[in-house]
Amino acid sequence: MPDLNRRDFLKSAGFGTVAFALPTWLRAGETRKNLPNIIYILCDDLGYGDVKCLNPDGKIATPNMDKLAAGGMIFTDAHSGSSVCTPTRYGVMTGRYCWRTRLQTHVLGGYSSRLITPGRMTVASLLKQNGYDTACFGKWHLGMDWARTTDEPLPDEIKNATNVDFSKPAVGGPVDCGFDYYYGISASLDMPPFVFIENNKTVSIPTEITKEGGYREGLTAKGFKAVEVLPTITRKTVEYIDRISKKAKDGTPFFIYMPLNSPHAPIVPASEWQDKSGLNKYGDFVMQTDWTVGEVMKALDRNGIADNTLVIFTSDNGCSPVANIPELEAKGHHPSYIFRGHKADIWDGGHRIPFICRWPGKIKGGSKSDQLVCLTDLIATCAAIVGAKLPDVAGEDSVDILPAILGTASQPLREAVVHHSINGNFAIRQGNWKLELCPGSGGWSKPRDAEALKGGSPKVQLYDMSGDVGEKVNIQEQHTDVVERLTKLLEKFVTDGRSTPGVPQKNDVPITILKPIKEPPARARSGNKKSK
Repeated sequence: MPDLNRRDFLKSAGFGTVAFALPTWLRAGETRKNLPNIIYILCDDLGYGDVKCLNPDGKIATPNMDKLAAGGMIFTDAHSGSSVCTPTRYGVMTGRYCWRTRLQTHVLGGYSSRLITPGRMTVASLLKQNGYDTACFGKWHLGMDWARTTDEPLPDEIKNATNVDFSKPAVGGPVDCGFDYYYGISASLDMPPFVFIENNKTVSIPTEITKEGGYREGLTAKGFKAVEVLPTITRKTVEYIDRISKKAKDGTPFFIYMPLNSPHAPIVPASEWQDKSGLNKYGDFVMQTDWTVGEVMKALDRNGIADNTLVIFTSDNGCSPVANIPELEAKGHHPSYIFRGHKADIWDGGHRIPFICRWPGKIKGGSKSDQLVCLTDLIATCAAIVGAKLPDVAGEDSVDILPAILGTASQPLREAVVHHSINGNFAIRQGNWKLELCPGSGGWSKPRDAEALKGGSPKVQLYDMSGDVGEKVNIQEQHTDVVERLTKLLEKFVTDGRSTPGVPQKNDVPITILKPIKEPPARARSGNKKSK
């Protein structure tokens, strides 16, 4: 894609146009009754290179993901809003970068208070306002306000809690953020409490202390098994599709947000998937994740609604070292494909992710797009689909990528994307330039920031992604003008409280662009537990 300066970009993008009353993509004779169902499948820690159609040399079979791509469009330059779980999910739901909130580094725990503030528009509430039935199945990981038995605050970090009243509803979860129905778990499957939640209450009361989630000990509901979570999420989603399909065919579309627990740790493939990949348990779990995609697609076909359903398949960040990446690479499989780094990092292996869209009759099968896109773009894209205009206080970092999805875009749709690592380090990508405001990975890969700085690396990194997609040659010294320009653009995005045109907004907290150098937590640094 050609590089554009800011003035040329804003001119070519046509900002300031009048809001439309009907979706512009509708064909002659079609009405709002033709609005599509939307299914958004968000994998957890699935690397770009883990999908066979994206990585021809990959060693994991992903026939259902590949079939989805064959019938739709692959985005080759898509990015999560962060290189770790919670911040990305906040961006998916709100269209706002998570670094504008209280969560400046790392992730929430299972007992953390709600991150999405009351009254903030989400993609679910937007679609609900426009006549959609909305449901969420899977890992929430955006906090909720649990009822407490004492005044002692619940931990915002990943710890257990003993003063939760599980007999009472939790406030601020999915059903308070625009979803009509929810079934899933509060956070990652290695974070307590280990219990299913339906709508705003736990399905049962967790009373046992176990390590069912893998690494951490915590309260567990009787009968709760980590290995059964993905099959349960899959079954609940399919049952919902079977139940809601007639209503959808009668003109009431649905939106399903399906944030999977896989292939994130604990890596627990079901017995029928164990040893299927020939790699290790992670490869097996990716194959089971592919099965889940297939079950959803079969449900759409079985109910005759596939042709009017937009399916978006993606991941919240890159592959985690818990997958035992050295073991995978030794067997010829590269989860980050040709990109540097992995989950938690500022390098592309941390946040360049699979992104596949299928919408029969609207998206050309087997097509590709090299548009620079971000997972924060969902809410603006859904607004375009339904013909709505986002208020200035919503979707501050969300761009309508529907023209790219439909194959009609002739110019870059995004001025830039801001990247964020687990340590809170910033990067900004515009065109082929990527500026990283840290000397190392900003996360778990070596060299980490302190190590890189000690070794003589400059405090910032600049890469020309057109010829150095592996981020191997730092050219910041030769292009100080680019470093200055991109730094100023990032500063503007921070100061304006938004990266899209509109009335400036306030960030929730003060933002420091250039972070002090520090190491990630000890557990994160040793997060390469083998998964044979």
